[in-house]
Amino acid sequence: MTLLNQTLNPPTAPTVDTPQPTVKLTPENILDQLRSMRSQMDEVVPLDKTQRQQLKQRARRQPANVVELSIGVISKSGTVAQAVGQPTDDVLQLQNDVARWALVSAELRAFFQGVEGENLVRRERLAFIASQAYSFGSQLVRDPANAELVPQVEEIKRLKSIARRKKSAATPEPPSPTPAPAPAPASPESKA
Repeated sequence: MTLLNQTLNPPTAPTVDTPQPTVKLTPENILDQLRSMRSQMDEVVPLDKTQRQQLKQRARRQPANVVELSIGVISKSGTVAQAVGQPTDDVLQLQNDVARWALVSAELRAFFQGVEGENLVRRERLAFIASQAYSFGSQLVRDPANAELVPQVEEIKRLKSIARRKKSAATPEPPSPTPAPAPAPASPESKA
């Protein structure tokens, strides 16, 4: 009976935790998640270029070690903390927040650079494929059997011509320096 039971219901092998493939996020998924995270954050203040430059310049004037030692002065003296108008705990929390958000900023920058780099690679691949398609199409339109390709190939030629003209107009050559005229010799009449 045991043999019959084992044949009909074989013992199951213990399941092995097999790693599940990670789900690849689409650009839309990432946008949704980024927007969701942004809505949950405090104090996301976009700065214009001038404001960013000014704040960076001010930060450079105060090296991190000077800031840290100055914060130490606040923690050592209640009088200094009162004069500054900031409790020591608040200042230390602000210092901690700066360090933690700097890590977030660095990670986001690396993430952005990775996404941007990969998209540049995609654009280059797409441009290469498009160039190949145009090249093959240009060859095929020579055969009357491929007349349906003529309008697209002609339009591509026209657009490429316009793009070349815009590039040459956008980058004018610098004017060549003209030599200064030589001073005219003094006439004998002007000496008198």
